[in-house]
Amino acid sequence: MPAPRLAVFAVFLFNGALFLSWAARMPALAAQVGATEATLGLALFGASVGLASTAPFAAKLCARVGARKLILVGAAVTVVAVPSLTLAETPFQLGLVLFVLGSCGASLDVGMNVAAVAVTRSLDRPLMPQFHAGFSVGGLVGSLGAAAAAAVGWGLTRHLVFVAVIGAVVIAWVIRSVPDTTADAGGETSDTVEEDRPVLKRPLLWLLATITLFSAIAEGAASDWSALFFVNERGVSEAAAAAAYAGFSIAMATARLFGESAQRRVGPYRLLAAGAVVAAAGLALAVLVVSPAVGYAGFALVGLGLAFAFPVIMDLAGDAGKRADGTGGEREIGLVTTVAYTGFLLGPPVVGGIAHAGNLSISLGFVACVIALMVPAVLLARRSRARELTRAGAGSTRP
Repeated sequence: MPAPRLAVFAVFLFNGALFLSWAARMPALAAQVGATEATLGLALFGASVGLASTAPFAAKLCARVGARKLILVGAAVTVVAVPSLTLAETPFQLGLVLFVLGSCGASLDVGMNVAAVAVTRSLDRPLMPQFHAGFSVGGLVGSLGAAAAAAVGWGLTRHLVFVAVIGAVVIAWVIRSVPDTTADAGGETSDTVEEDRPVLKRPLLWLLATITLFSAIAEGAASDWSALFFVNERGVSEAAAAAAYAGFSIAMATARLFGESAQRRVGPYRLLAAGAVVAAAGLALAVLVVSPAVGYAGFALVGLGLAFAFPVIMDLAGDAGKRADGTGGEREIGLVTTVAYTGFLLGPPVVGGIAHAGNLSISLGFVACVIALMVPAVLLARRSRARELTRAGAGSTRP
């Protein structure tokens, strides 16, 4: 069996690969169900609703049954639901299947982040950026595989069934090595007084959630609007415009792969603040300098700066909920994840509305300001955590 670290990395890889495999075939799915841009948008909204509505329940379920079982259930339904997309005949049916996939994605996200936190605790290493790099790499593999399948003439059914089978084999191979995160029955329930407080009454968690919200809005803007920005505002071709998000993704994945050393060197809060400065500066550069080359570099800086936001926040949220027996953090990760999904849900229409009233340069400039707001939120979160540890009379064991 693989080591727990490799097993959890494989789950992240699985999640990213299956998600981008069907997302990259969206033009074919839209043609299959006869969707217009409006009805396709409503169908895709089903996935977002599934993500945002399921995350809180997934966190509670994870605390009860453990990350391993939650991942197994989420993965099992995913490998069935992905090929089921090819059975949809109307946009409404497509939306229903996407709702199921969104719910599975929320379960997988909560489960794999809780399992990843367990591995970081057992090894005493800040490995969360590397685990999230697995999702980024999986997404790249899934999208490239979708492009290859379309190029050789594979139909949707053949492609998605093939992906689902490969995914099922991977999960079957690694699932027994995924940490079981259920608490010891006779163990202590808390190592700090804060862990017993309801998560909704902890300012620290709301600050961490706010940081992920801002990061999610920025990531959504980069994925949804970067190509259109380069076509409309910089006058490049559609093929050249696609390179902007590719640069963003590659920079993010590369930064995450080397994230452990960065987090050890500067600490999680400084890394978050510095990343926000880099991302905000990069997006401002892309908006203010009328040069496609500078724009590409700017979006790469956005990917570099945002690379650590979600994984480091998951690490800090899990640490904030750690129990004396070494488990815990499910509720805290669930809250932060739910708020992050809200950012993915609300970000695109907000950015689109500003662009409609003005232009994409103005709307992306607004996103740059949102990213900059992460810096004071990080400083407040650091101060809030210090107050919690002072009241508890104990310090965190994490760097």
